[in-house]
Amino acid sequence: MTPEEMALDQSRERARIGREVAARLEAAGVGAARTERFTLWFVEDFLGSEDCAFLIGEIEHDRQPSILLSDDPEQNFRTSDSCNLDRWHEQVRAIDRRICALMGLDERRGETLQGQRYAPGQYFRTHHDFFHTDQAYWAEQRKCGGQRTWTAMIFLNASEAGGETHFTAAGLKVPPKPGLLLMWDNMDANGAPNLFAAHEGCAVERGVKYIVTKWFREGNWL
Repeated sequence: MTPEEMALDQSRERARIGREVAARLEAAGVGAARTERFTLWFVEDFLGSEDCAFLIGEIEHDRQPSILLSDDPEQNFRTSDSCNLDRWHEQVRAIDRRICALMGLDERRGETLQGQRYAPGQYFRTHHDFFHTDQAYWAEQRKCGGQRTWTAMIFLNASEAGGETHFTAAGLKVPPKPGLLLMWDNMDANGAPNLFAAHEGCAVERGVKYIVTKWFREGNWL
């Protein structure tokens, strides 16, 4: 099989995943904000206050300065703290499984749930969650599940001001709300990276913002 044929097969698989997850969310009556080339799915109160408080505590305990996956990382592009949660902790795994069940994705395709903390003035500039295959890191990522397809992100609290997640290309801005789950496909209808999935974590003006994010791969991550 030629590289071109392999790339086409990969795109078809990513497109299939996108269609199947979207159909499942549609059938479940999940909320959706739609633009011409991007759909943001959402579930309010996906997590209750107990789970949110637990995850915030885990993030506070293990947080470190966030890293940026790039061959030439831009200084101060991502200024938050973050950490990988204990995937096998009973409470974390229960949350993980709820996300996977809702989206119809095998938990082996999901990366470990990552927690993020944004203090006043901290932000994450406009970026995409998919991997840029022209970067050196892609060779390693390709071995462990390949391209990122879907993203699931949950707000754990409401900052006093700022901290919105802004889908810049789609023109959608979501303020932090405890327990709110957002989901989106990082691929387009053809299984290619969707530039309209660009988003930023706006600077927190007052208070602290906590979120957890789960990325899914086209193949098995585990």
